[in-house]
Amino acid sequence: MSHLTSPSAPGTADTSQSHWSETVAVFPIYLALAKQLGIAIPFTQRKLPDSPEVELSSQVQSWLDAMDQRVLVYQLRHLLQMTTMNASENSLKSLIERHLRKPTKTTFDRDKIDFLLVQYFALCAPAKIYHKRIELTDVAEVIKPILGEVAPATLAWCEPLEVMIKSLHSFRSLREILKTNFIEQGRKVKEAAGGMFYDPSALLAFIRFNFILRRTLIELMHADLIATRAGIAKLEASDVHVIDCRNTGLSAAEQLTKIKKLADEWKQPFQKEYTERSVNQAFEKLLGLRADVENALEKITAKMSDRLVIEAAKGFSPESQKRTASAPPIVSTVLPKSTAADTAQKFEATQKNQPPEALDFEACMEKIWEQLIATPPLHGRSMTTVKLGETRILLSSWEVAAFVSETGAAAEDLRRAVAARAMVSTATTNAREKGHTFALDKALAVGRVEASRLQERVDVAKQAKDTEAAVNLGISTKRLLSALDEAEKL
Repeated sequence: MSHLTSPSAPGTADTSQSHWSETVAVFPIYLALAKQLGIAIPFTQRKLPDSPEVELSSQVQSWLDAMDQRVLVYQLRHLLQMTTMNASENSLKSLIERHLRKPTKTTFDRDKIDFLLVQYFALCAPAKIYHKRIELTDVAEVIKPILGEVAPATLAWCEPLEVMIKSLHSFRSLREILKTNFIEQGRKVKEAAGGMFYDPSALLAFIRFNFILRRTLIELMHADLIATRAGIAKLEASDVHVIDCRNTGLSAAEQLTKIKKLADEWKQPFQKEYTERSVNQAFEKLLGLRADVENALEKITAKMSDRLVIEAAKGFSPESQKRTASAPPIVSTVLPKSTAADTAQKFEATQKNQPPEALDFEACMEKIWEQLIATPPLHGRSMTTVKLGETRILLSSWEVAAFVSETGAAAEDLRRAVAARAMVSTATTNAREKGHTFALDKALAVGRVEASRLQERVDVAKQAKDTEAAVNLGISTKRLLSALDEAEKL
């Protein structure tokens, strides 16, 4: 078994001052935990002095030890994931070192170390690592300040983790991962390890497995949320107000506004104590919500198809089949000759004035790309203009860079934000200036879905502490929302 080589390893001698510095760093976390859990705080001060005082040091250490016995890992998880306490690299490092240094560790200590190491990795890993295949060498580099130099090695008894990771890379839906019991399997490997869990190479393996499992769950969850919200937008556009939500565990007649709120406020099931069962139950509700929305859409589609069949059987023209469900029915299928001639003339005039086919999402992106590549923006220019039809779209420097020079997930997010904004703005211009509203509903539906997706990507960037990506994408998302607001006023 290899050994921890950092100064904070169990059994390593530390000066009184270094111990106190660690205590000063973790003290705010314990204060916040006590406040969160309603535990009495036997100190008036909320900040410890830089230099240790013997009596105060003894009191503080005793209180911290008592807190360690009372605080469970899910309570610590809730505090760190729901507050800014998670943003301090030094505090997290000190908290991990405090638990690693304990000569005798309980299962509570082990689970806290397991969780805290993943939190530290998520905080300190470079943004690009969120979108790549993570190897043990990547983990070793990020965790070096805590574990020291560790030569990554796959331990035989950690092999089940590697097998599960390979499967995680292949999953394409939340339903697939829910058919496994990976959370419980990972827990069993950890419990079977005993003291070997603290081997540095083993810690790297568990960090990698836990992070990839969490990342996969969140990515697949977001995909289902996006699909659900897109379906709700289509139901709203079809003037549907009530749907059957028995798959979600609700009634057969739920208000769509309530379902929309559920989808918008859906939270990751990681803030409370979670097990294989609790996580599966939470995600099953999400999948049930998506199923209810998609079932409602199928019913709407079926009704529209039935209407078209009936109209065709009555001899309606192809143009009449395109009328909306709210259009008044045609009583007679035989028109007077003069009326038929007038109708033909009007149809011919309409065809002449028909605008070019509306751009779809991919076409918008391609046309923007073509213009930016054909005429690269001048160096130093903060804003660049592209033109789609009669509509001019202003792009910021970071949006231009996403098209012409940047790669990766962040650049893809920015490109999608620009394309959605362009699609909505173009449809708005055509509706306002030419009265062509046929493409507006489609553009609004696409824009809403993208806005929902992009807001989640902003949150991901914030959690990853990728400030530049979060700020840039946040501004681009706000521009899309502004375009949507403008379009919805028509």
